[in-house]
Order: sequence, then C-alpha cells, then structure tokens
Amino acid sequence: MTVRSKVLPATVVDWFARPSSVWWGFAVVHVYFLGWMASFFLNGNTFSDTEQYRQWAMEGYNPADLTGKISPWVYPVLAQIPIFLANVAGPGLYLLAWFLIITALNAVGLLYLTRGPRTVTGVAPAWWWLFFTVFMGYLSFARVEGITAPIVLIALLYVAERPVVAGVLLSIATWIKVWPAAVLVPIVIASHKRVQVVLTGAAVTAVVCLGTWLTGGLPHIMDFLTNQGERGMQLEATFSTPWVWLSVFHIAGSKMADNTAINSTEVYGPGADVAAFLMQPLLILAALGAAILLVRALRRGAEREELFLEGALMMVTAFIVFNKVGSPQFIIWLAPVIIAGLTHDWERWKVPAALLMGIAMTTFVIYPLFYTPLIHAHPVMAAILTTRNVLFVVLLWWSVKRTAELGRKTTAQVPAGA
Repeated sequence: MTVRSKVLPATVVDWFARPSSVWWGFAVVHVYFLGWMASFFLNGNTFSDTEQYRQWAMEGYNPADLTGKISPWVYPVLAQIPIFLANVAGPGLYLLAWFLIITALNAVGLLYLTRGPRTVTGVAPAWWWLFFTVFMGYLSFARVEGITAPIVLIALLYVAERPVVAGVLLSIATWIKVWPAAVLVPIVIASHKRVQVVLTGAAVTAVVCLGTWLTGGLPHIMDFLTNQGERGMQLEATFSTPWVWLSVFHIAGSKMADNTAINSTEVYGPGADVAAFLMQPLLILAALGAAILLVRALRRGAEREELFLEGALMMVTAFIVFNKVGSPQFIIWLAPVIIAGLTHDWERWKVPAALLMGIAMTTFVIYPLFYTPLIHAHPVMAAILTTRNVLFVVLLWWSVKRTAELGRKTTAQVPAGA
C-alpha cells in the first residue's frame, strides 16, 4: 500500500478501491477483447479452439459421423451445452456468441466477488483478476476453461459457509472440464459436511448420466478419460523441459513435432516415451501425497477455509506440474483459487498471486505471441518456457510448504462455518 500511495495520487488510489471502479475496469477489458474478436467474427471466422467447437456444433456429437476428426467427447459431456449454445445465432457469429457467454459468466463471478461481505475485501482481488485477463484473455475467451473458471470462483467464495452449494457447482464444472475435481477433493477432505458434498456430487453425476442416456450418448460418456491416453509429452508440459532443450541443441535426434490426431505439438527423443508412460502414475502419487498432507493438517486443527483454499492450490498446481499435457490454458485453472485466496487473506496470498501473474505473463509471450518460434526450437523461447515451468514448480513448493505449516498447528481452531 505504501508503494502504491507514493506512485499514485490519493484520489486515484481511492477510486481504484471502490467496487464501482472494478466494473469500469471489467468493461474496458471485455470491450477490448470484443474489439479484438470482432476482427474474426465480422468476417464469419473463429479464433483458436472455437473453430473446433463450431465444427462440433454444426456436425453433431456422434463420433461415428466424425471419421478421422477429433471427437467432441474428448471433453466431459456438459461441455457440449455451451458448445451447442454458442451456435444459436448461426456459425457466422459463433465466436461472438461464445465470447458473450463467457462475458456473462465473468460478470456473475465479479458480482459475487464484490458484493455483501466482500464489498471491501473483493475489490483488490477483482483488479488482480482483470489484470490477469489482460494476458490470458486470448485463451480464456477461446477455451472451455473460460466457462468453468467463474463457476469455480463462485464455488470457492461460498465453500466455507455453503460447502454443499460449492459441491454442486464444482460437480457441474467437473462435467464440463475435469480440472475442477482437483478443487473438489480438498473440500471433501476438510468439510464438516463431506458426506453431503459427496452425495451431492453423486446426485449431479446421476442426473448427467440420465440426461446423456436419454439423448443416446451414454456409451461415450467416459470417452474423455481414454481419448488422449496414448498421447506423448506435450511441448509445454513441465516435465518436457529437458527434451525441449535437447531439441534446441539437436541432441540424439530429439525434436518437436505435431501429433495431428489430437492437434498437439509433442517432444520426441531418448526417454520421452517412458516419461509419457510414467506421468499418469506420478500424477496419482502426487494427488495422494497432497491428500495425506490435507488430512494431516485437518487433524492438527488447521483453519478450514484456509485449508480448502491452500489445498485447492496444491491440488490444481500438482495437476499441472505432473501432467504430460501442458496446454497454455491450464494457467486459467489457478486463477479462481488465487482470487478466492486473496479475498480470504491478501497478505498470505500475495506471493502465489505474484507467481501466477509471472506465469501468465510468460505464457502470454509463448501464446499467442511467439508460439511458432517455440515449436521451431528457438532458444530464447525455450528459455521463456523454462522460466514459466520453474515458476510452476515454485508455486507448487509454496502450496505444499504452506499446507504443511497448517498441519503443524497443535491447537484446534474455530471452523469457518463449514
């Protein structure tokens, strides 16, 4: 606050502290991306993954009709709802409709972030979110992650006082994209109402399965778990870093090449296939280790809301670090956790917030700015990717350390209503 006061006039600082100012910032950021997207949709075009979504919306969701193409069931089934809904105005305006859906969800998330008891505490985290979106909007407005992120944010804002409602929202989000499951696990572990949360998740799953059965898609409902099982190490994955540098220096025939079957760039070289095989068991072990830390902290009297949030950060970061897929949009997974953490305790969460902003900035340089030089093994871009991956590891270390510190407490604390 001292640095900010020295740099900016007091009237400016006061303006930025008002909840109303955040909505002006929201408008500026979203109008900017609307204008940028207009260069595509005014010509009937789409941007990035929305082209694939548009094809699914026009051609249907039956894999048998998509011979040789990527199946829409690569995502959990509820992802098909926004993908289909965005085609309501026709394929020519698909990108505009998709953008407006995400903008509406972001507005609801911002409303929950800056109202009621968070009228004061939610303003600074809201500005952090907007600044984050400046760098990540090229991804969040063109990926399914943009749909799930505000849903997860709302769930985390209410997890302490309404864990069952949070469980409903996170279960729905998980059936859109799998990653919110990493947020749901700490809630199941730490909440007083874990049985109700589990039953709620089971009920949501039952409704999803019933709806999928009624529409004839039940045989494909679990395809998202197997569609990409044979893929190799994606270029941007944290554990791909050694092969990125082997490719840069042309060592032992190492290279980066496209996997056209799943529209991904992967690394190839000595041991890359072994690493790809080992990543799934490593991810499972990391998740189990995180769960053990959470149980330990809970038994030693950790404050529950902080445990929810730090556990979510630890789990989601582990899902990224120990993943053979390293798509740039994965960074969006972490934003709702950081925003909720900043709202809960700004001082405690400003370090991971700074780390994630650094990850967002380096990711922005990688995509959309200079992805082509990266896949052609440019050493500067390899260095930027390495820097980003190191920041991920540091963020994981921070979350593990903080969760372990919660577990060292020996006196029980008052639960935060969970």
